[in-house]
Amino acid sequence: MAQVTSQPGPIGDVTCVEGETFCISGHSGQVRRGSEQGLYIRDLRVLNHLTVTLDGHEPLVLRGHTVGGNAARFTACRSPGTGGEPDPTLLLDRRRVVSTSLWEALSLRNFGATPLTVDLEIEVDCDFASVFEVKHAQPTRQARCEGMGRDLRFARGDLATIVRLGRRPDDVDERHGLWRWRIALEPRGEWIVDLQVGFDDALGSAWPRRTWDDAGAEPQPPSVAWQEPLVVCSDADLPDLVEQSVADLASLLVEDPEAPGEHFFAAGSPWYLTLFGRDALWAATMALPLGLEVARGTLRTLARRQGRAHDPDTEEAPGKIIHEVRHGGLVEPSALPPLYWGTLDATPLFVTLVHESWCWGLPDAEVAALLPAVEAALAWMERDGDADDDGFLEYRQTGQRGLANQGWKDSVDGVQFADGRLAEPPIALCEVQGYAHEAALRGAELLERFGRPGAERWRQWAAALKVRFRQAFWIDDDDGGYPAVALDGDKRRVDSLASNMGHLPGTGILSPEDCAAVAHHLTRPDMATGWGLRTLTAYSPRFNPLSYHGGSVWPHDTAIAAANLAATGQTDAAAMLSRSLVEVAGHFDMRLPELFGGEQRRRRLEPLPYPAACRPQAWAASAVLLLLRTALGIHPDLPNGRLALCPLWPPPYRRLAVEGLRLGDGALTMTVDAETGVEVHESPPGVQVDVGCEDPERAQRLRRPWW
Repeated sequence: MAQVTSQPGPIGDVTCVEGETFCISGHSGQVRRGSEQGLYIRDLRVLNHLTVTLDGHEPLVLRGHTVGGNAARFTACRSPGTGGEPDPTLLLDRRRVVSTSLWEALSLRNFGATPLTVDLEIEVDCDFASVFEVKHAQPTRQARCEGMGRDLRFARGDLATIVRLGRRPDDVDERHGLWRWRIALEPRGEWIVDLQVGFDDALGSAWPRRTWDDAGAEPQPPSVAWQEPLVVCSDADLPDLVEQSVADLASLLVEDPEAPGEHFFAAGSPWYLTLFGRDALWAATMALPLGLEVARGTLRTLARRQGRAHDPDTEEAPGKIIHEVRHGGLVEPSALPPLYWGTLDATPLFVTLVHESWCWGLPDAEVAALLPAVEAALAWMERDGDADDDGFLEYRQTGQRGLANQGWKDSVDGVQFADGRLAEPPIALCEVQGYAHEAALRGAELLERFGRPGAERWRQWAAALKVRFRQAFWIDDDDGGYPAVALDGDKRRVDSLASNMGHLPGTGILSPEDCAAVAHHLTRPDMATGWGLRTLTAYSPRFNPLSYHGGSVWPHDTAIAAANLAATGQTDAAAMLSRSLVEVAGHFDMRLPELFGGEQRRRRLEPLPYPAACRPQAWAASAVLLLLRTALGIHPDLPNGRLALCPLWPPPYRRLAVEGLRLGDGALTMTVDAETGVEVHESPPGVQVDVGCEDPERAQRLRRPWW
């Protein structure tokens, strides 16, 4: 993701998202000016104020929470004594649904024994601020308001927001965007009003598509074959975490405008509700147990935008997978180009997802259609990805508006030496060499199986890379050694201890002994907080628990490390990291954020929220599915009619059962029990199931047949 250059105040407590629309408010449900709160459509804030008062006072907040991913409910009351009663008797209920826009219903109920009268006021406002203006706390100005009875219209140029009421108000103050009612309520009486927000710009009109009754408690993604697994676990937090994460992923689905019906995961709300190549690929990979639809849509969406020519400004190159697409309010003249290819890792990750989707059951005909993009991506790795021909993939910013660092840690200080010095480009990241090694092996198998040339050459390329990597990157120390985070422009090892090494074990580029050394380093107290994996060791002079990439914890980073360690037999380390993420989730209402503070876990200490973290965020939500997959040890190879099950053993949970995980056209239902072992209740027809959890050597052979 693009680096954060300034931090607004903490993100609002309640966020509702669906596709390219989201709304942020406090737990009260109130949306207030002067903050990052508001309703955003296509990266533009179309409403920055929506408040409700009773008798001129703020209601007393009782509860506010999300319902699924795109809905929320807020409950408040008139403060006791305001109307003369000793107990709260007037209850305000607000039900909100975000779809293509926003719908909200307000209900007043009198639970008292006597009639009452209340003055209710709704105030709305709009500033048409871009998400960048909000993110960087730039000054904004309110739009002009026009009243039309039950409608209030805000306009600026070709932008227009209309807030429409379901019933006529007693009074309208057009100048201040106010509606007022004087309401008489009999005992047990109820009064209801609903409002809808519509928005018009050059791209068209947006009105709410669904209401609370349509969405219910479990909003479903439109037009996607989605299978939510049923999870039962001895740790009650895990099923709740899976349920919330699946709902969040559903809310982040975005349709490719160039191919209606094909979806990918937007990176996260509020700052990155758009296509990011790296994020979309990782999220789709981790979400494969839900079905193949999103992986299919992601691969096709990225293949359509694969680089065709050389452009130094956008950093496009033939075969390169795009980093970021920005449009609407996200287009900022001083930031990245609207189409930007400045990423080193998305291209090998694309190849890996094609192969992994094939292993999970993507039909041969669909895989074959993607092979030209796979071949172009492999060619980029050998050609433009290795600009100085030293055998490693590296990056250097070429455009005036590009990113200085082009791995997933893309902040200015994302790559640094142990003494705190920043690495100078061109930079070869350790994890990207691992991705390239894996992509070459997986790509070779695809080429061979589909009768295309080059398979043996790519296997040889991967073998040579593995040797070069050990010689150039490995740093010996008293704990068995570890890989440098990168090589700098002078080919010096960037020797800081960082979480990047956790991405390597599952790629095949490390020996079993080196994987064990990585596991040891990652589980030391300076790296493992007890709530997840720090991005940078606490011993670094630049360590800061709230640094974006210099000491914070990213759930997807921890989950990837856990999965990779499990895949190489480091099951104790994998179980420890997996459980730490499940245990921290309760501190975030079971909605894992993009990142949080890297403080050490202690009794009675809460994890530190990161001020500008996206929440929900695609690869944080999908990381939960990767944790589930890691615990169960699912390794499908459907093209060869095999399914390996190598659960973490001993299991991190006394009992874990799942029903309805998708595998091709079939499903997997299984139980892992610490006392009785593994039981498979349902598996895809015609697939041989091999269980290997208590024999480490056999499990290792089953996990990665393409190595």
